[in-house]
Amino acid sequence: MATTASRLDPAALKEAISAQFRGLNPNDPASWPLLPKAALYLGVMAAIVVALWFAWLTNSADELEAEQRKEQGLRQDYKKKLSQAVNLDALRKQREQVQQYVTQLEKQLPSKAEMDALLSDINQAGLGRSLTFELFRPGQISVREYYAELPITVRVAGKYHDIGSFASDVAHLSRIVTLNNLEITQEKDGNLRLDSTAKTFRYLDPDEVAAQRKATSKPKGGAKK
Repeated sequence: MATTASRLDPAALKEAISAQFRGLNPNDPASWPLLPKAALYLGVMAAIVVALWFAWLTNSADELEAEQRKEQGLRQDYKKKLSQAVNLDALRKQREQVQQYVTQLEKQLPSKAEMDALLSDINQAGLGRSLTFELFRPGQISVREYYAELPITVRVAGKYHDIGSFASDVAHLSRIVTLNNLEITQEKDGNLRLDSTAKTFRYLDPDEVAAQRKATSKPKGGAKK
């Protein structure tokens, strides 16, 4: 009795397989024989796998690029913080120096209660130089965020050197006073007349600071109805 292997004819098998792929209707895959159907399914699956593979590679490349940019940012941030850490002692000293300077400037600003004494100092500076005050008129106080500014219209008459000494005395007062809009004219008696706006400043009390912040934080304009 012949064996199964001896009965198989490779040429006939090849012909049978080839016959299943002949005359296939591309518009009706459901009517195809088993082998063409299986080949089609395998091809579709392979195409899907390849497409998913490329999509995954694309996403991975984008993620890799994003992570590389993130790494560069972290490196720069690290270098910046490392530089700050190395210079930390120097920065602390600079901060202390700035705080001392600010404190020194604040001491040169009078408080609300000391304003009258400062106005008297300006007046005495003129009288001490034998100047005649023709006008000494404090103006409207202008309140800023942390300080208040008081303009004073000043008109004094006297000799040239006395007026110069008066301006120097005002500049060297313990409190900050500036002379602005200087105008010097000569009078008939030979003396000079100085017209100026002296500006002095004072720091705000805590209650005034709170009120100023509250005022500046209010929205402009009324609420719409």
